[in-house]
Amino acid sequence: GASVVITDINTEGGEETLSLIHKNKGQATFIQTDVTKAAEVEALVAQTIDAYGRLDYAFNNAGIAGGPGQSVAECDEEAWDQVMNVNLKGVWLCMKYEILHMLKQGNGAIVNTASIYGLVGFAGGTPYNVSKHGVVGLTKSGALQYAKQGIRINALCPGWTHTAMTEHIVSDPEYGPKIISRHPMGRLGTPEEMAQAVLYLCSDAASFITGHAFPVDGGYTAQ
Repeated sequence: GASVVITDINTEGGEETLSLIHKNKGQATFIQTDVTKAAEVEALVAQTIDAYGRLDYAFNNAGIAGGPGQSVAECDEEAWDQVMNVNLKGVWLCMKYEILHMLKQGNGAIVNTASIYGLVGFAGGTPYNVSKHGVVGLTKSGALQYAKQGIRINALCPGWTHTAMTEHIVSDPEYGPKIISRHPMGRLGTPEEMAQAVLYLCSDAASFITGHAFPVDGGYTAQ
C-alpha cells in the first residue's frame, strides 16, 4: 500500500523494478543515485518529498561484496575504499538525509542492510566483514540518538541469500554445498524472506524495536 521510491546506481535494474511495481498496480518512482555521493543522496530525499510529501520508511540496501579472498594483509587500498564507500558511507549518507526529514515529521522507521558478517567474523573478505560490522554500529548509534524523537532504526542481518550477487558463488559445485551446510536449516534464504523481515521492522508491529541487529539467517549465527 505504500508509494515506493526505488534508487540504484544501475538504471536498468531500477527501471525493471519500477515496471514490476506498475504491473502490480503499485505507485512508484525510480531515481538513479550513487549513494557514495552526498549531493545525490540529498537530492534523492528532496525529490522523494517533492513527489510524495513524506518519508515514512527507508530501507538502505545498497551494497557490494568487494571480491573474495581479501585478507587483512593482502587487501589493497582501492578495494577497501570501494567497499567502505558503498557499504558504510552510503548507508550513513542515506541515514543522514532521511533523518533530517523524519525529524521534521516527528516519526519514521529506517532499516539498514548489514549481514550475518556484521555479527560474526568472516575470513573470506575483510572489507566486507568490517563494513557490515560498521553498519550494525551505525544503526545502534543512530537508534539511541533518535529514540525519543519518533525515529526507529534497525539493521537486517541476512544469511546467504539467493541473489544475483551470490549466485555465482553458491552455484559453484565445490563451494556452494559448504555454504549451504553452514545454515542449520539446510538451505539459503530468499529475497522475499528478507523483504518480509524489512516490512515487519518498518511496521507498527515492531513499534517497540529499535537499535536491533535482526538476523534472518536460518540459524547461522546461533551456532
